[in-house]
Amino acid sequence: MPKHAAKPADAADLPAEPQATPTDDPRRILVLGATGYVGGRLAPRLVARGHVVRVLARTPSRLDGVPWAADVDVVQGDLADAASVRAAMQDIDVVYHLVHSMSAGGDFEQEEAQEARNVAEAAKDAGVRRIVYLGGLHPDGELSQHLRSRVAVGEILLESGVPTIVLQAGIVIGSGSASFEMIRHLTEVLPYMPAPRWVRNFVQPIAVRDVLHYLAESATLPDDVHGAYDVGGPDVLRYGQMMNGYAVEAGLPQRPIAPLPVLTPWLASHWVNLVTPVPRSIAMPLIGSLVHDCVMRDHRIDDVIPRPEAGLVSYRRAVALALKRERSTEVETSWRDASGDAAPPSDPLPSDPDWAGTLVLTDSRERDSSAPPEAVWQMIEGIGGENGWYSMPVLWAARGWMDRLSGGVGLAGRRDRKSIRVGEQVDWWRVEDLQRGRSLRLRAEMRVPGRAWLELSVEPHGDGSRYRQRAVFFPKGLSGRLYWAALIPFHHFIFQGMAERITAEAEQLAAGDAR
Repeated sequence: MPKHAAKPADAADLPAEPQATPTDDPRRILVLGATGYVGGRLAPRLVARGHVVRVLARTPSRLDGVPWAADVDVVQGDLADAASVRAAMQDIDVVYHLVHSMSAGGDFEQEEAQEARNVAEAAKDAGVRRIVYLGGLHPDGELSQHLRSRVAVGEILLESGVPTIVLQAGIVIGSGSASFEMIRHLTEVLPYMPAPRWVRNFVQPIAVRDVLHYLAESATLPDDVHGAYDVGGPDVLRYGQMMNGYAVEAGLPQRPIAPLPVLTPWLASHWVNLVTPVPRSIAMPLIGSLVHDCVMRDHRIDDVIPRPEAGLVSYRRAVALALKRERSTEVETSWRDASGDAAPPSDPLPSDPDWAGTLVLTDSRERDSSAPPEAVWQMIEGIGGENGWYSMPVLWAARGWMDRLSGGVGLAGRRDRKSIRVGEQVDWWRVEDLQRGRSLRLRAEMRVPGRAWLELSVEPHGDGSRYRQRAVFFPKGLSGRLYWAALIPFHHFIFQGMAERITAEAEQLAAGDAR
């Protein structure tokens, strides 16, 4: 059991977010991966320092609702497309490569390597002054597939002929990080922790604000700084100590932990998938980085980038900061943001005329309400996660568990209870289209024999509004048809109940505002 004082940090003692100091050497910067967890936090901090920032995004609309989008130059492109990478590199001084295929399958190693070569060649040809890459802490010897790929990408960039710094970070702790969510839910759900042997391995976590410090400072490094540097927080802990450190900060009893010799990383990823919102596809690479001790092998980074003025954030303070952010719904970015752009985009929902000759199954509902459109929209935008789906929570929960048992994402929650952006995850759905105040289209990412969407919309009607709702399903083969047929008896309870509750709660909200 960890030897921490069983007392959570006082919120008043938590370090405030460091204020950005304008640089006297502004650079023109390209951020690759700005729709992801780290990139989405780094871009506005670079802007705050006075740099001119451009971001490359496969789906630029995912940045439509981001507060800092108007402060950067957003260009469309794909790292797999060498031409679009070259176009984005023009007139750039510094490139941040923050793209990782956390949930990719198949030949993602080859894909990441080719993308890195595209970046390296374009940077060299464009006269870029520096490349910054965020890799992972790793031991010598055999590595997991994802760590092996990160090392390979770093080596490709280091051989580009452009001054490059590869920052190798371990477990990143911050609100919305996949590592933090895994620790959080494992600890909160299980009063007794049967766990793999790797809970006894040593790791060196780092607060996300310290990762951002090292990344931001890398923009103006001298040209002779070139190589891979380990970065980490001040604490070296066993993974089991990290879970119990979380328990202390969350006000929970510390958990007895029993290491099990037979729980392989593959089995452990299934276990994590069942008891946390982190899907198996993301849990697997996280666990793969924990099967060996993973700590800083040297501190050469201190000779290159000074530590933050307030010092590095300890693990428990990082946990307390993350909890404070999540409780106040101030989660800036989330691991859920990254998974949408990491995989090839799914086919968008075809327009109705294109359905001719294709079997499409729909469930459409319409309901008039005395509530104004703004009140109905507030219900629509808040759907899912802790707010639920406005109908038959038992059925939604059962479907979520079925999805998790089959290796899917299940009811994975959402980043923010009140607002959403294109590309975000909402339980087992992905926000595919958002016309704020009018319509929301969600694409299903659960395991289902076909393709599915859910559309919710509102428009003014008379003195109130008209709410429309449509579930669309393109079945795949006989199994898809049987799946839809099996759900028909539940549609009234699920979909009709959803329409009734959304409009009823909007009317209650409007009545409360009118008082």
